[in-house]
Amino acid sequence: MLKDWLEGLSCTLLQGSVEISVQDVIYDSRKAAPNTVFVCMKGSVRDSHEFIPDVLKAGCRALVVERGFIPSFPLPQDVTVLEVENGRRALALLAAARFGHPLKRMTAIAVTGTKGKTTTTHMICSVLEHCGKKVGMIGTNGVRIGSEHHPTKNTTPESYELQQYFAKMAEAGCTYVVMEVSSQGVKMHRVDGIHFDYAIFTNISPDHIGPNEHADFAEYLSCKAELFQHCDIGFFNADDAHSREIMQGAACESHTFGLEQPAEVWAEEPVYLREEDFVGLSLQVRGRQEFASLKVGIPGRFNAYNALAALSLCEFLNLPEAGIREGMEAVRVNGRMEIVYSCDTYSVLVDYAHNAVSMESLLKTLRQYQPKRLVCVFGCGGNRAKERRYSMGEIGGALADLCIVTADNSRFEKVEDIVADIEVGLHKSKGRYQVILDRREAIFAAIRQARQGDIIAVIGKGHEDYQEICGVRHPFLDSRVILEAVEAVEKEREQGKEGQ
Repeated sequence: MLKDWLEGLSCTLLQGSVEISVQDVIYDSRKAAPNTVFVCMKGSVRDSHEFIPDVLKAGCRALVVERGFIPSFPLPQDVTVLEVENGRRALALLAAARFGHPLKRMTAIAVTGTKGKTTTTHMICSVLEHCGKKVGMIGTNGVRIGSEHHPTKNTTPESYELQQYFAKMAEAGCTYVVMEVSSQGVKMHRVDGIHFDYAIFTNISPDHIGPNEHADFAEYLSCKAELFQHCDIGFFNADDAHSREIMQGAACESHTFGLEQPAEVWAEEPVYLREEDFVGLSLQVRGRQEFASLKVGIPGRFNAYNALAALSLCEFLNLPEAGIREGMEAVRVNGRMEIVYSCDTYSVLVDYAHNAVSMESLLKTLRQYQPKRLVCVFGCGGNRAKERRYSMGEIGGALADLCIVTADNSRFEKVEDIVADIEVGLHKSKGRYQVILDRREAIFAAIRQARQGDIIAVIGKGHEDYQEICGVRHPFLDSRVILEAVEAVEKEREQGKEGQ
């Protein structure tokens, strides 16, 4: 019955009855069918109230409309019409009811912030799994339910899809859900009606401000802070300038972590480890959590913050120390400081860094591991601002010992033209570089040239499993090509030894 789905939804019955049988909630008019409820929403591009005639023809007999909607034609009297203030919020609440509020059967953990969301969720997931828990995870890299993976368009999916994934996780036996909550996800009401057991704030800096995103930094910050009105316990990065502001307005119990400011869970300055089969960090964790020489399997000082966020949460989950240690050491994030191959000679990693700021941060981080040579394989996307190309070329030339410039997603531009722009920046910083237009050949060349003590960073595409050329996406995954190159080069060397 429709009336069974209305708990918590503030609405006005304009006509018809809520005592009708319904089977699904839709917001895409193309999915309209008998026994469905169509939720209308005013978007930035289209107003879905326009599609009411289409859904009625398809047999839909229940509509949710936004306040102020005036139909341009008489609605059939047997159609139920509910009026709400916000269609997106209505969709979120109806979807949760339609799937039986699956999140209530699991422990819900949310992570928000400008940077670190993806890595922190992966750390938490890795720890939980090494402690024997079954976990569902939602974020930038898609949805993971045990060993299943589902690609997604948004970091935080639309509310209907979100509840659908929650239901699949509960059915699969997951006891935990760990998810990234983006500011857009909050603004667009995708997580309305959800109450999280735990939530983490990693950091915030100006981002996602502009048309169809956030009007200004104040709105961006407000959306991040909103999450902490809807959770039981929150964890905050004490070293971020805005944490105290968010904590003061939070409706949850609050705890802190950090490296510099006083915090409940903190660590001494990280030790940068580079071993034959491991590149990462060692942390001396103090405060409410105590760990001596805790290994973290992802490089970079900023990942110490992500680790401390995860460890702060672990205290409240009563997890065994052995599982925490194993999970933190084994953690990997596809395309984010991902160590693809490491041996006693050289290490190769993949990262999504695709602009000047992220490239500079990455290369400076890798310098902390004191490589004999830092080699960077990169390109730039086509049909994007040329300034990015100049600046990435300049930074690569200044911070890497060798740059191998190649294709990225060229889209509708010629790779040669993109590379020529990158070379402008390389010449400015007088960097040493090679040009190999084919990305596969560039990766193979980097592996063939690897020397003792090298760190090779293949950047720009990260977890992307395609190259976009002239509007067509061709299968291509950096990490897979790296492993193919390592295997091929090792065979070449073995054959060379046999021929001597």
